[in-house]
Order: sequence, then C-alpha cells, then structure tokens
Amino acid sequence: MVGAAVAVGAAKLGFKVAIIEANPAKDFDPNSPMDLRVSAISVASEQLLTQLGAWPSINSMRTCPYLGLETWERNENVKTAFRAEEVGASHLGHIIENRVIVLALWQQFADHSITPFTHTSINQINRNKGVVEITLASGEQLTAPLLVAADGANSYVRHWAGIGISGWDYGHHCMLININTEQGQQDTTWQQFTPTGPKALLPLPGNKASLVWYDSPATIKQLQQLNPRQLQSQIAQIFPNKLGQFEVVDYASFPLTRRHAQRYFIDNVVLLGDAAHTINPLAGQGVNLGFKDVAVLLQELEKVAAEQLGDTAWLQRYQDRRYKDNLLMMSAMDVFYKGFKIQTGPLPMLRNMLLKLANHSGPIKKQVLKYAMGLG
Repeated sequence: MVGAAVAVGAAKLGFKVAIIEANPAKDFDPNSPMDLRVSAISVASEQLLTQLGAWPSINSMRTCPYLGLETWERNENVKTAFRAEEVGASHLGHIIENRVIVLALWQQFADHSITPFTHTSINQINRNKGVVEITLASGEQLTAPLLVAADGANSYVRHWAGIGISGWDYGHHCMLININTEQGQQDTTWQQFTPTGPKALLPLPGNKASLVWYDSPATIKQLQQLNPRQLQSQIAQIFPNKLGQFEVVDYASFPLTRRHAQRYFIDNVVLLGDAAHTINPLAGQGVNLGFKDVAVLLQELEKVAAEQLGDTAWLQRYQDRRYKDNLLMMSAMDVFYKGFKIQTGPLPMLRNMLLKLANHSGPIKKQVLKYAMGLG
C-alpha cells in the first residue's frame, strides 16, 4: 500500500517511476470472501488517497465506515466511547481490505509514468557513481538516482543498505478472525483489555466483522489448530457478549513485534512504512503512519529536481519530520499496551478512573479523537 502510494505520488510530480512487486494483488471480485488483512484507514489517510486519485475506486469496491470507537477493561459500564459527531465529522475512518487499497492505487499507474515489474524480485543491488543499479530475478536491469524501500518489515533493501534496526518481540501473538454475524453492518469498532491481552472487533461491510484476539503464543497456536466450529465456541466464551449469533469464516495469526530503523535514509536509499517501523497494532496506526511517511516524502520531493534525487539534504528533512513522530506513537502504544498488562496493585483501579474521566472530558476527548483521525 505504502509503496504504491509513493509511486503514484512521485509520478504525479513528474518523476519517472518503476515499481517492483513480486506478488501483485488479484483483481477484485465483489463475490469473493473478505480478506483477513484489513486496515483501519484514518481520515488523514483517506485525504492522501483522494489526492492520489485512488479513493473513488476504493469506495466503489468494499469499504466500511466506522463512526464510533469504544474501549474498556473489566466493566463495560466504565469505558471510553468516541463518536464522530463529537468533532463534527461524518466518520472516524474506514475499515478496508489491504488489497482493495493496492488495486485502487495500481489503477492510477496507466495515467502516469509508472512501469511495473511484476512476478519478479530484486536479485542484486549496486551503487555506482551516484546511482543505484538493480538486477531483477527476471534478468532485467534498472538504474535510478533513488531507491524507495517500501518492502515490509523484513526489508531486503534496508538490509542491503546496512541500516540497522532496534526493537523487540512482545511475547504475544495476534489472531485475526473473519466472521459472519446475524447483525447488519456495524459502525463501531471496540476493544476490551483482559489479563491475557486485548479482544477487539472491527466492523466490515455487510453482516461481517473481523475479530482480533491477542494472547500468548501457546494459546494462539492451540486456537489455530481448532476447526471453525470449535473456534466459534472459544470465542463465545472469551469475547464480550456483544457478538450475537455468528459463524467463523477464516482465521490466521502473526507474532507482535516492534522494529524501528536507526535511520530512514542512506545515500540513494530511503525507507518508508514497515521497512522503517513496525508498531504494535493495538490502535490500528501502522499503515496510517506509513501513509504519513508518504505524505511528507512527497511534500519534500516536490521541492527537488530529478538531478537532486540522490542529495541527502531533502532526505534529511524527511527523516527529521517523521522519525520523532513515529517514535512517539510507537512509545505511546508500548506504554498503553504494557500498562494494561499489569493486573495487581492500584494501577487497575487508576486505569478505570482514567477511562471514566476520558469519557467525560470534552477538550481532551476531542483532541484524542482528532489524533486518531490523523488530524491532530
């Protein structure tokens, strides 16, 4: 998603762009089942996708706007609830399949100077006289003054460039579960904190939803081995009594990790999105931080000429504008996540007091809402 957004944005600025993608998204079929990989796209990210021309296409496929957000711990009566109308907005964001976003961005390629190289990967990279030389597995060769690495958390380009990372594993895994529900399309995403980890719901189009189950690696491994009916029984026992009748459709899991590149650029290489930072998915901010990277990079890119792409001054400005902001969000999510894991002493009572206070504090609540929308 992040790489395709950069490609479209750079091409709209007049630059010649090539994009390398080993596994391009399949064409959209409205009758196909929902993907497990969905993202909570903030209003700020929607604005970027609109500027890139992709939003109308996204909206014509599958999206689910959410108008409310709720979070609580032990007692659902002691919760923080946000609604879009509290800040005069029509919605807080949209839940969208990742591939829908990618497809909509790729549909823009034909209108711009973007050459896609698909079903292949980078075989070799060299730096020679101020340019990057790339040899693909297909044997094709590319030369460019700037290589944008948006190739994920295990970035091959980042490793080649010698950019180190700091981080750790959280010791928890996350399970994503798509369900069909008896309820119609919902408009509120909610999250409950439990001693074993958060349990959450993301509304999806129609009578569908995505459940998010955080737990120990051993527990998630056991859940993965259950059949859909057995997993449905476990969900009914563990999740809040808010789901009504439902059936499990699909599920998968992944470990929770934090990774942050020690820098975002070196010579002719710049990192964006997961290649630069991976964050605890607790608040669904991962791809939104990546789209913020894109917006800032394009703002800085607009100020340079093609022959200046390899200069470090503008790349330093991009890093200065994004590094601290990303680090702040990553640290805030860590404090939030670790804080809710503590179940002894006065902290649980303090948390509930703060949740109740936040629910009735107008100015603070509005500021949190704006930040969640990417507008703060």
